[in-house]
Amino acid sequence: MALSSLFSLSFTSTPCTSLTNRHLFNFHPHLHSSSLQYSSKKRDFPLPSVASIPYQPINVDYLEEEFSGHGVTFERLSDSCVAKMTVENGSSVTLMLPSGLITSYKARMWHGGTVELLQTSVLEGEDGSAAIRGGVSPAFNFDSDGEISWSPSTWALKDIRGDSHDTIQVEMVSTDAKDMVEVRYILSLREETLSSELTVSNLKSSSIQMRGGIISHLTVSTPEATFAYGLEGSDFYNRPVFLSNFGIVPPDLSQKRGFGSGQLWGNLGLNGFFTGWDARNQKNGDKGNDSLIESEEMEGEENDNYKNLTEEMSRIYTSAPRDFTIIDRGRRNSVVVGREGFEELYIFSPGSSRESYGMYSFICVGQSAMLKPVTLNPGDAWTGSQHLHNPNL
Repeated sequence: MALSSLFSLSFTSTPCTSLTNRHLFNFHPHLHSSSLQYSSKKRDFPLPSVASIPYQPINVDYLEEEFSGHGVTFERLSDSCVAKMTVENGSSVTLMLPSGLITSYKARMWHGGTVELLQTSVLEGEDGSAAIRGGVSPAFNFDSDGEISWSPSTWALKDIRGDSHDTIQVEMVSTDAKDMVEVRYILSLREETLSSELTVSNLKSSSIQMRGGIISHLTVSTPEATFAYGLEGSDFYNRPVFLSNFGIVPPDLSQKRGFGSGQLWGNLGLNGFFTGWDARNQKNGDKGNDSLIESEEMEGEENDNYKNLTEEMSRIYTSAPRDFTIIDRGRRNSVVVGREGFEELYIFSPGSSRESYGMYSFICVGQSAMLKPVTLNPGDAWTGSQHLHNPNL
C-alpha cells in the first residue's frame, strides 16, 4: 500500500491483550499550542506509544510559552505530547499530539461531578510494546485513479482560540507529501459539547475520493444496559468491523467471523474501498473469508426506536437522523451523537458477552463515508463534523 504517512489505517487483526489502563492521561492543567516544534532530546524510559508508532520529540516548553492563556495545558509523554483542554464547569478533553487521538472526554453531570465518556485502553501492539487505542480519532484514506495515495496520520498544531469561559478550539492540519491535499481538524470544547470538524481541500489537478470516518469509542457499563434511541426507520447494511490504528476489537470477533479483516471491505462490494490493500492481498493469494460474502446482501430497516445493543453488530446506517442518543442505564447517563456533512452512521457493538465495565464495554460510533465515498474535484473543499453532546447537566 503506497502511503506517505507515518501510520495510516491498519487492516490486519491486532492482538487486544495486556490491558494496563482503562482511561488514560488525565493530566494536570498547564498551558497551550500552535505549529509543532520539535526538540532533539529524547526520553529513555518506556511509556505507551500511540499505535506503537515513534514520533520526533515535541518541544513542550515552546508550546506552553507560545499558547498560554486559552485553557489548554501540556505534558510530555515520551516522544509525544498530551494537551488537556478544560472549560469552566470542569468538562475536559485530553488530546495526543501529533497523532490527533482524543483519549479522554470528561463531562459534567447532573450529580455535580464529571464522568468519562470515552473508552481508551493500553493494549499490546504487534511488536509487543504498549499501544494506546480507543477514544476519538479521524480515520481516512484518499485515493486517486483507484489507488490509495495518502492517509492522514500526524497532525501539526496550527492554532488555539477561545478560552475556558466559553469555547476552546484547537486547530490542527495534515497535508500529503506533495501538499496537494490538506485536512484541517478543529476540536471545539464547550461546557456541554465536544465537536470534531474536518475540512478537506483538494489542491490537485485531478479529482480525489475520501473514504473512512470519525471513529468514537463511547464507554458503557455493559451493552445489556445500553440503548440507541432514535434510529427507527433508518436503512442499514451489516458489514465487517472497520479497523483503524486506534480501533479496539475483541480477538474472538476477528477469529470467529473474519471481523477485523479490513481487506474484506473491498471484497464485499464497497466500490473498491481500500483497493490498495485488496490488490496487495490478491497478489498474495488471500481471497478473504467466503462466509462473509453472504452478509453483503444482509440489509434492512431499523424497526426499534429504543434498540438494546446486546448483540454483536457492525452496521452502517444510510438514512439515520442527524442526531440520535446512546443511553446507558447502568451509568445513568446518555450522549447525543450528531453529525454534519457525513451521510452515513457506523455503529459497532462487541455484544453483551463481555465483562461489565471491562475493556470491551463500549459502543463504537462513526460518522462515515464508507459505502459512498466523498468525491472532491480540483479546487473543491468539503467539511464534515461530529458532535458529542452531554444532556446530563
